[in-house]
Amino acid sequence: MSIKLIEDVARTDERLADVVLTVGSFDGVHLGHKRILDEVVSIAKSATGTPAVLTMRPHPRQVFSPEHPPNLLTSDSKKIELLARTGIEVVFGLTFDEATAALDPFDFIEQIVVRRCRARHLVVGHDFRFGKDAAGDYEFLVAAQRQFAFEVTQVPPLFIEGERVSSTLIREQVLQGDLERAALFLGRPYAIEGTVIPGHGIGATLGFPTANVKSGSAAIPAQGVYAAQVILDGTAHPAAINIGIAPTVRQSDVIVEAHLLHFSENLLGRQIEVVFLKRLRPERKFPTRQALAEQIQQDVAAVGHCISTNRGFSGPALEKG
Repeated sequence: MSIKLIEDVARTDERLADVVLTVGSFDGVHLGHKRILDEVVSIAKSATGTPAVLTMRPHPRQVFSPEHPPNLLTSDSKKIELLARTGIEVVFGLTFDEATAALDPFDFIEQIVVRRCRARHLVVGHDFRFGKDAAGDYEFLVAAQRQFAFEVTQVPPLFIEGERVSSTLIREQVLQGDLERAALFLGRPYAIEGTVIPGHGIGATLGFPTANVKSGSAAIPAQGVYAAQVILDGTAHPAAINIGIAPTVRQSDVIVEAHLLHFSENLLGRQIEVVFLKRLRPERKFPTRQALAEQIQQDVAAVGHCISTNRGFSGPALEKG
């Protein structure tokens, strides 16, 4: 489904009909987000309106804590793609800076939500906060809806296996290397996007050439070896992924290396997506390069087995909360 992206909502004069809007960063576009987005789409459909999202860029934490920027679960382009899959038709981009953060709740609703987005119905999550010092909440919206002539709906949180689904929880699981658990809450396997950059060519000397992936601000899983699929030009290739410092060959910086099975093309400079399926083992140092090569051979075999037994991702049973 196509989606319309309005890069800067503060500068738009777009005239959309009966906008049903939700607001947030939507990092990861996980199953908790999907519950909210589904409500937006459902209300818009029943009212012949326009389902829309207002999302902040950069992530607010990058403004409030620039020295500790968040590890993001999705790039902007992937987020737009995932939002489109839910049925959202319009995405408004809002530049989040000190001026935006200083807007009090009343001004945020009047200037952005009503005047620019032209929202007639606002759908929010259970913990939605907005405006200066996060002073605005659901109760504020309920009190203001008559003045601004919009309706407001609050969506309850989503619990899966007793845990509330959130971007923070998923980010922690990714950083710990628990990719199977993260996939339960995302509703799909976790993935990163990046550009293949030059490496040292050490993998090739062992008989297992690798592509080094530069992935920007993405949340990188814990050091170790993973079974994955690499998406290149729309085609999925089975791959063994090593994340770490390559201690056997004395490298120091953490790198993401992808060895694509049965693949020999030069990937330098290409854009790829790494879809993680399972953590196979932690990274460790081997006594010799030969021992390392033998272990990589076992890892490659494990990847083949994992791919053959994970042809489709099955999401979890959901608990309403």
